[in-house]
Amino acid sequence: MSPAGGDPAIVIIGSGFAGLCLAIRLKQAGCHSFVILEKNDDLGGTWRDNTYPGCACDVPSHMYSFSFELNPGWSRMFAPQQEIWAYMRRCAHKYGITPHIRFGRRVEGLEWDDAARRWRVTTARGEVYAARAVVSGIGALHVPSIPEIPGADRFCGVAFHSAQWDRSCCLSGRRVAVIGTGASAIQFIPEIARQATRVHVFQRTPPWIHPRPDFEIPPAVRATFAAVPQAMRAFRDGIYWLLEIRAAGFALHPALMAPLQRTAERHIARQVADPELRAKVTPDYTIGCKRILLSSDYYPSLARPNVDLVTDPITRITEHGLVCADGSAYDADVIIYGTGFKTVEALTELGVAGRDGVKLQDVWRGGAEAYHGVTVTGFPNLFLLLGPNTGLGHNSVIFMIESQVQHVLSCLRLLARHGGSTIEVKAPALRRFNDRIQRRLGRAVWSEGGCTSWYLDADGVNRALWPGFSFEYWARTRRARRADYVIR
Repeated sequence: MSPAGGDPAIVIIGSGFAGLCLAIRLKQAGCHSFVILEKNDDLGGTWRDNTYPGCACDVPSHMYSFSFELNPGWSRMFAPQQEIWAYMRRCAHKYGITPHIRFGRRVEGLEWDDAARRWRVTTARGEVYAARAVVSGIGALHVPSIPEIPGADRFCGVAFHSAQWDRSCCLSGRRVAVIGTGASAIQFIPEIARQATRVHVFQRTPPWIHPRPDFEIPPAVRATFAAVPQAMRAFRDGIYWLLEIRAAGFALHPALMAPLQRTAERHIARQVADPELRAKVTPDYTIGCKRILLSSDYYPSLARPNVDLVTDPITRITEHGLVCADGSAYDADVIIYGTGFKTVEALTELGVAGRDGVKLQDVWRGGAEAYHGVTVTGFPNLFLLLGPNTGLGHNSVIFMIESQVQHVLSCLRLLARHGGSTIEVKAPALRRFNDRIQRRLGRAVWSEGGCTSWYLDADGVNRALWPGFSFEYWARTRRARRADYVIR
């Protein structure tokens, strides 16, 4: 079944920050023949889905917005989820993107038709879009990762992932078990600790945490930003360079992480008085090896009399709670998984078949790789936003999205300039690029810091992060190099 209204030239998958950014830039470039296929009934991606208590950005608000659509109205230095979601909806309305979105269209397959030089995009509704190009904007943080713990299906209480928060579940007066202490968990644990009778926090590896310098932005400052956009841009630029300085330890040498580690150690010393608890929350790996988190109320919440931090591994779940390796049993009415997301699987589960029917998951069987994280050999006219090795550990991912969108537009201009129908990265260019960044990653804190994290794949190779400064990535991706691509 073909979609009503004819086939668009470009199909964008996902209406999060990545999909919206590309759509806006396409319209600004004069291209209106595109649709956004969104699996849910509203736009927003991660910021639509995550509604857990305390959900907020851990990047300063003024950097967590498009450079071409600065927002003078952020209420706080670290914006809460509802404000970020509202900002995204305003952008979609202002730039006329909403009419291009097809809600309730879950993409189930992408298949390249070499004879027609088109991608056949199939949705769960049975619709088939024949598009000249496809851009994946699904990101990496939308498929919840739930650990396989024996007995989980026997639990008689309520269980859910933080990204699928059960609003019908009242936590007041209940016993809650939280599995995981990652970025989401340290935001919602302080909130639920004020409601629940008892909270057991099950920690596998403690995170390094910095104080979160959050505060309300005074109305006078917001008014100034609205009246003088240059002042707001200067403020944003200052935040960018302050965050970028932190990449020195990532990009140059792990030894440069020492000042950041001292800050985190002082944060523990100030907020955790109990020696036993302090030992539990102090990591034994180099800071930056796992994501550095921001919180000023997580440690105090662990010191509450109704909160326990459990570090023994969970061996099984029973009808009424959890059992750990030392035999200790913890009763629970509710289990909340704060265990993050599947990253690489988010794209390979789409069922992408490129030239000659080759599947993307087969190409990536030895590890996910893409040229600049955007294009893959054998998959013409397919572009990935937030693809392999484009995540950041120090700055705003919105900056990376804008850089990638610029690269996609550069590829499309290259295609038009040469009168071609397909553009595809050359295998040697992809190989050189990934060999180079893996050499850098092998010397970086993520490989030498003494920890395991979601940054690393099953073989211990970092397939998630960019190994340097974000301005390096911007400079490398501004213009697509004709020599690196085959245009047919």
